[in-house]
Amino acid sequence: MAAHTRSRSRRHKPLPTAPQSRARPLYAEAALTDSPRLRLISVWLLLLAGMIAVSIRLAYLQLAIGDDLHTMAKEQQAIQATPQISRRQIVDLQGNVIAMDQVVYTLFVHPMLFKKTNKEVAQMLSPVLERAPKDLSKLFAQQESGIEVGTDISEETAKRLKSLRLDGLELVASPKRFYPQGDLFSQVTGYVDLDGSPGGGIELDLQDKLKYDDPKAGEAMPLQQVTRDDSQLQLTLDSRLQRIAQENLAITVSKFGAKRGTAIVMDSRTGAILTLAVAPTYDPNKYFDANIEYFKNWAVSDLYEPGSTFKPINVAIALENNSIDPNDTVYDEGQIFVGEWPIQNVDFSSGGGRGTLSITDVLRYSSNVGMVHIMQRLQRSTYYDWLEKLGLGKPTGIDLPGEAVGQIKTRQQFVDGPIEAATTAFGQGFSLTPIQLVQLHATLANGGKLVTPHVVRGLINTDKELTWTPDLEAPRQLFSPETTGEVLNMMKAVVDDGTGSASKIDGYQIAGKTGTAQKATEYGSYGNQRITSFVGIAPVSDPHYVVLVVVDEPQGENSYGGTVAAPLVKKILESLVVLEGIEPDGTAPSSLPA
Repeated sequence: MAAHTRSRSRRHKPLPTAPQSRARPLYAEAALTDSPRLRLISVWLLLLAGMIAVSIRLAYLQLAIGDDLHTMAKEQQAIQATPQISRRQIVDLQGNVIAMDQVVYTLFVHPMLFKKTNKEVAQMLSPVLERAPKDLSKLFAQQESGIEVGTDISEETAKRLKSLRLDGLELVASPKRFYPQGDLFSQVTGYVDLDGSPGGGIELDLQDKLKYDDPKAGEAMPLQQVTRDDSQLQLTLDSRLQRIAQENLAITVSKFGAKRGTAIVMDSRTGAILTLAVAPTYDPNKYFDANIEYFKNWAVSDLYEPGSTFKPINVAIALENNSIDPNDTVYDEGQIFVGEWPIQNVDFSSGGGRGTLSITDVLRYSSNVGMVHIMQRLQRSTYYDWLEKLGLGKPTGIDLPGEAVGQIKTRQQFVDGPIEAATTAFGQGFSLTPIQLVQLHATLANGGKLVTPHVVRGLINTDKELTWTPDLEAPRQLFSPETTGEVLNMMKAVVDDGTGSASKIDGYQIAGKTGTAQKATEYGSYGNQRITSFVGIAPVSDPHYVVLVVVDEPQGENSYGGTVAAPLVKKILESLVVLEGIEPDGTAPSSLPA
């Protein structure tokens, strides 16, 4: 029993060394933790890890995306080094600014240079740029540098941005074309787009006179002073008369539901254009919102058949050729046949023929049949020679781009077929531009000289002296002063008591001619649409000015040259005589009773 008891007691007795073996490692660990050497090793390892991370990042920037960053840097440098070419001002005849450069800014941000968080920067920029902070923050997260945030930023906004004193912002200055008159001259000036490229008009045709010399490639150019010399490009247009014509033209086009219209005023002595209005029009400051159809100046770029407004030109041809005498008469049957083709007056169905008419009465009542009889007194080959002398089928040389060239039949077609000469006698079967018709009527006003229409006067300095003028073709004598004087007196009768009576102005003698022509369809036949016009010359005693209004496709049964275009010519002439200080030259008699 005792032996058994002792044996169990020995088995449960604790070993004497156990407590010592556990206490010794705890003491050693505490001693090692407080060692300065271990702390130095730890710091060294952290620094080494940081250096490795930086090396990896540098390797990534140089090897992985180095080419992209290099390209981005070159693009940003190019933006700063070669800004858009600034351009000279364009002014009207009175010195009013029509086009000018303004300094605008493009804002770039470089988030890698921010000393505030993206969110903080976005919050500060938001009220200045009027953009939501979350949109800006999203933009900042796209890349680390060279983010375009805003364009066309004004000087005032640029100053507000600079006042924020934020790192990582970059404002790049450049000139932007501004048109203070809005849509008043758009089809004449054209526009300059956001890239600095001209789009039509004077901006395109005379860009070599408007733009300054290019900066040297890669050379930065300060833009504190946009205008770098004192020269301005002056036009012959008068903004006062232009505004009157433009506003009233738009009213007329709207009133008659017309497709479009144009109003032109020319100084017959020089060919200078005082007014060139087109409707519809557009604002060159917002060219990107405009209908592209409005960019072209259709008074220069589109052809039309002039109708009866060409009759005075034909009478001048017949007189100059000694084929008729001012006192001659013709017989108006109301309707005739040329070959198998019927030709009749517009009022034939209601009034029949007018019988014997003087040459003046042919114009006064706009007799188609009478004009055919007049021009039949010329040989067709001689008639065609005269059309070529007038310049039909050739450009006028106006200093605007996109001029269309008129169309006439070939000599063989004209000479061999009598119907071609017959339709040309009353202004159909051929086409020209409105600007060319004004040019031809100027020959009747200035004593027979063909002058070159133009809208540019030249470059002027601060003393308003011309330093450059366009090279215009010398005037060419077409008709004698005796011939043009006779035709003017005939045209005066048209206004006094004929189809152009709606253009009369009290105290002034006005010569004029109405025109209402059928429009050809795409299939070559004549349809129901018409183009109406009226040309006026004033004053008859000293005929300096030619005014033409053309309204395309007016709607309504009473839409004729005398009812649509003539009243607008009257409004323009009423303003013209005041602005130019033209003295009254006699009261025109009232129209005869219907």
